[in-house]
Amino acid sequence: MNQVLLFAGTIEGRKIAEYLSSNHISVYACVATEYGESLLPKSEYLQVSQERLDEGQMADLMRRLQPELVLDATHPYAVEVTENIRRAAQKTGCDYQRLLRAGTMETDETESSRCVYVESAREAAEWLSRHEGNALITTGSKELAAFTEVSDYEKRLYARVLSLPKVMEQCAALGFTGAHLIGMQGPFSTALNRAMIQQLNIRYLVTKDTGITGGFPQKEEAALEEKITLLVIGRPLQEQGLSYMDCRHMLTERFQIRVRPQIALIGIGMGGKGSMTVQADAWCSKADLLIGAGRMLQHVEHSRACVYQEYRAEKIAEYIQNHGEYEKIAILLSGDVGFYSGAKKLLALLPRETILYPGIASVVAFCAKLKVSWEDLYLTSAHGKNSNLVGCIRHNSKVFALLGKENQVQELCRKLLLYGMEEVRLAVGTRLSYEEEKIQWGTPSDFINLETDSLSVLYVENPHADHRITHGVSDSQFLRDKVPMTKEEVREVSICKLHLCRDSVIYDIGAGSGSLSVEMAGLAWEGEVYAIEKKETAVELLQKNKERFGVDNMTIVAGMAPEALEELPAPTHAFIGGSSGNLKEICELLLRKNPKVRIVVNAITLETVSEALNLLKEHGTDGEPEIVQITAAAAKQAGPYHLMMGQNPVYIMAFGGTKA
Repeated sequence: MNQVLLFAGTIEGRKIAEYLSSNHISVYACVATEYGESLLPKSEYLQVSQERLDEGQMADLMRRLQPELVLDATHPYAVEVTENIRRAAQKTGCDYQRLLRAGTMETDETESSRCVYVESAREAAEWLSRHEGNALITTGSKELAAFTEVSDYEKRLYARVLSLPKVMEQCAALGFTGAHLIGMQGPFSTALNRAMIQQLNIRYLVTKDTGITGGFPQKEEAALEEKITLLVIGRPLQEQGLSYMDCRHMLTERFQIRVRPQIALIGIGMGGKGSMTVQADAWCSKADLLIGAGRMLQHVEHSRACVYQEYRAEKIAEYIQNHGEYEKIAILLSGDVGFYSGAKKLLALLPRETILYPGIASVVAFCAKLKVSWEDLYLTSAHGKNSNLVGCIRHNSKVFALLGKENQVQELCRKLLLYGMEEVRLAVGTRLSYEEEKIQWGTPSDFINLETDSLSVLYVENPHADHRITHGVSDSQFLRDKVPMTKEEVREVSICKLHLCRDSVIYDIGAGSGSLSVEMAGLAWEGEVYAIEKKETAVELLQKNKERFGVDNMTIVAGMAPEALEELPAPTHAFIGGSSGNLKEICELLLRKNPKVRIVVNAITLETVSEALNLLKEHGTDGEPEIVQITAAAAKQAGPYHLMMGQNPVYIMAFGGTKA
């Protein structure tokens, strides 16, 4: 028993036949011509007939085959044929579904569509006037006068009319002469239509809704295969039915077809036309599903592909899992798939066979426009996340950054001036690859009022970048006033025991003047330092030292620990220089936020050391605790001599694991 009886009068019908038979679903396909039969795939699951059937013969065929489904994929102009199939299915009790062509369910066609519908010959002429290229007019001689309104019609338009002397004279009088006037008697096959299109370099084929008897399917077939636009005067009957992909979805679920789709992650470049690679564009042109954010989908237009607007990896993977009808899928990603792209999350959720096609990253294009090399750039992104751009610029001679919000450049430049970094040079690129692309050079003072949109990039040169790979700031460089400060020697040992990373999230509890906060912020310049301090005078001094050293990733938190820590992000490291008697509560909160947090405690009194050791025994931590007692002495000049002046001994206790 054939599972599907398919009336396949369109290219969509043939694609459905191929889809079903390739998935071992038996199909009996009826076509109208020998040419239509030749286009169908050869398969043991596909039986083809080119016999023309009336309603009664269709009903007899349905009774004989007893198909699970009758699928009508005939041409939209074949109104009588569709009615015969529908009535025959009703008489025999067969399940009937109508497959509609792309565009026949909508009245407004986009100008990029391969099939454009207009109401009259005058509208067709107006449409051609707005589009460059040659057109073949196949509507006959009666309405040919309307096309004389097209600019340069004598050179651009070719009229195909009946080869009658009177008709030829009338057309010549309108200005259609020589090779631009073709007198021929139909019918015209698809092959002949294609030959004319190729010979005359035709981009638009103009026709009426002539149906099967008027050779419309052969014209449409030729236009599709030559990839030209079919300009149709008169609209097809508005029917109810399934689109091609809706039909595929229905068949996939009905027959439990399991297709393993080909999936590619496509870097579309910066977004403007022409920024995609040829390889990426070729995949998109053959895909039957395009997935991406709205902005990306706007720049990858392929009229026969379905579209799913989404950027979240989990939602994309779920959609693909639930829609097995798609065989070739393109997931569009901005820029390059390996540069701050969503590809990383997607690859973890998609099949291993997923292909990646790189795009032209904005850093590559921007540096080319600036005529600077990018192999020694520090690359970062402030798109959709916090980024310490000031720290990146302070520590690197050349920085490239993707920006992610409006007016971000003016905000950055104000900070650079605040932190005394007025000598850096910046290049700002907005809307790269678009018509309104703009590139500007300047200093921070030039850009403090610059308005930019979210599609911006930044290149910065810092001739005074701090390339030090070790810490160690002299005590004399800090503003201190009367606020306590951890001495330089103790500070450096304490920082060493913290085992910081470049992107650590650090609490400095009891920050005082901020000497430790400043040094840690310089080391962890891709991370964040929270300086917690309860004294108002110390908080003011913290702000001054933050500005003095330009550590923009240092956040000052005024308040008492542990209460002031509750709303902060989980720490990877914590330094406790002053606990105000709350050491136990502070450590418990730190370990609750992150059981693997690395903690360093500085203590002067033996009681604090004892309390810290008891906490270690009570809670336990990864690895053996480290306990160091340090006594430092610094030389002080006394007349012609130097005396060593001893500092108070300090106990440094370090415990806990690495960054979680």
